[in-house]
Amino acid sequence: MNKTIAVIRGDGIGPEIVNEALKVLDKVAEKYGHTFTCDDVDMGGVAIDKWGDPLPQAMLDKCLAADSVLLGAVGGPNWEGLPGPQRPEKGLLRLRAGMGLYSNLRPAKLWPQLAQASPLKPSIVEKGIDFLVVRELISGIYFGEHKTVEENGEKVATDVMRYAEHEIERIGRIAFETAMKRRKKVTCVDKANVLDSSRLWRAVLHRVKEEYPEVEYGEMFVDNASMQLVKDPSQFDVIVTGNMFGDILSDEASMLTGTIGMIPSSSLGDGTRGMYEPIHGSAPDIAGQNKANPIGTILSAAMMLKYSFGMDAEAAAIEAAVNKALNDGVRTADMMAEGCTPVSCSEMGDAIAARI
Repeated sequence: MNKTIAVIRGDGIGPEIVNEALKVLDKVAEKYGHTFTCDDVDMGGVAIDKWGDPLPQAMLDKCLAADSVLLGAVGGPNWEGLPGPQRPEKGLLRLRAGMGLYSNLRPAKLWPQLAQASPLKPSIVEKGIDFLVVRELISGIYFGEHKTVEENGEKVATDVMRYAEHEIERIGRIAFETAMKRRKKVTCVDKANVLDSSRLWRAVLHRVKEEYPEVEYGEMFVDNASMQLVKDPSQFDVIVTGNMFGDILSDEASMLTGTIGMIPSSSLGDGTRGMYEPIHGSAPDIAGQNKANPIGTILSAAMMLKYSFGMDAEAAAIEAAVNKALNDGVRTADMMAEGCTPVSCSEMGDAIAARI
């Protein structure tokens, strides 16, 4: 196959971790006879510095013309003082909206080699951690109306959480379809005891679940869900939730696995073209030091091969190579353990590529 990948290296550690993912993709292309053509795209802080815009239209057009998008990370302290519409993260929101990427899939899986790195008790860890957060991505409070006005001599800020039935239905359907390929259990996480939007979520998902009689369906308030993730994460298979709740819970879930550096994600819409990125940020404190863990980005590339390109064997080869590297004790600093071999970001990329 010949595939074009829009590559957003981004800010902070983004260029370093993306380079290692591309190194692994090059090895896959060599072994399986594919051609991956990379088209560099400026987004985030680097785009602000270069173009004065976190996502110029020309850069969005490149992403729309590609078969898929691979992203490192955006943002950092250099741009924190800018107005909201000019911040690096606004480019990411515009990219999701422009590509119609309404679903974000974030797996939380504890690799057995890293069990000791989990902050949970061994008695909890041994029950297993392997679930998926399906997060709605282009609606809700992040995309609702935001305003600050003067009332009675003081500022009053308002952020609107808005959801339409079709937006809930399409993300719910993805959750149930995904559960059918896993352990057939879906948990809707919301705040239906307070929010009208959450009550609408429940009403719509009750309709959708009738189409999937094999799937066990349950509901949980977000505050309870945040506690249950720590108490017994093994009870979850697929969690479906809104934009803000999913943002928070998926970050919590990532730390249960020991390091945020291992977690990939995919953002998809109605077609096969998606955007793939690790869930961690740009980590400006270690940028340029060759210390970052590139595995989350490498596994994001594996997800891209599987979900956008239909290359199941190639994706499995990357996952197997990661597993082999971990079995051999290869570790970046964030997951270092006694008796293991410390490596840099680029050396971890080399180790995984060598095991493809």
